[in-house]
Amino acid sequence: MFLKHYQPKNLNCIVEHLFHLMFFENEMPFESTVIPNGCMSITYIYGKNQSGFHKQKDIPLKDLIITGQFYDSYKFSVKSQGFSYGISFHPTAIHKLTGLDVSIITEKHLPLADFSKKLFHLLNPIFIQYQNNVTKLTTSIESALLSLTVNENDTINQIDTVIDYIHSKDGMLSTYEVLDYVNFSQKTLETQFKKIVGLTPGKYIRLYRFLKLMKKYETKEIALVDLIYMYNYYDQSHFTKDFKHFMKQSPKMYFKNEHPFINEYLNQ
Repeated sequence: MFLKHYQPKNLNCIVEHLFHLMFFENEMPFESTVIPNGCMSITYIYGKNQSGFHKQKDIPLKDLIITGQFYDSYKFSVKSQGFSYGISFHPTAIHKLTGLDVSIITEKHLPLADFSKKLFHLLNPIFIQYQNNVTKLTTSIESALLSLTVNENDTINQIDTVIDYIHSKDGMLSTYEVLDYVNFSQKTLETQFKKIVGLTPGKYIRLYRFLKLMKKYETKEIALVDLIYMYNYYDQSHFTKDFKHFMKQSPKMYFKNEHPFINEYLNQ
């Protein structure tokens, strides 16, 4: 397996990173858990026989897809050699680029054409033309995204401020605390946040806190027992409850196995 991230030079306002992911014949079949990262993505799947499995549904992954926000992990399977190239977006970016309610793609992998024909017609020819030239593919995607209008208004700007605050606190705060950063009610915050980001503020906060903890664990920055208390889990059982929700297995089961795919993308 090979995973590389590319940091675009002029797209900091909408893109987290671009990524190139490859799987090789000697790894087949490949299976892994995928932890949600609080971002939406657009990915071109060049290989065959890739799929996601979530809530008892097997979802084929092929050609150009958009992946919405996920609130828990899903299984990822690859049965033949291939690669993919994608764009991981800031939480509000897809809404800024399309004006669409992104909650309709929450916990879904969909053909991009089914969600936004504008983005599909812009990006699909680039992914096809430069599939064998990653350098040209990267620069062409950057140019294409720069050509798009990034729509902003006061509501979106306030949601961005809330997200920045959540990130600055590593997710260690309550929904009530973020109300100080918006000039609308809790109900409006819930509605607008879900429309623009894809999750409610409470779910996004809980996910982001768990993700930050897992990143620190996987990069061996600090012992797990210390992380549990650092991230405001009141006790081991509270952490275990969150872990089972996000990972669909107990910490004991998870940590006794190797997880190279998770290690790779958490360490990027």
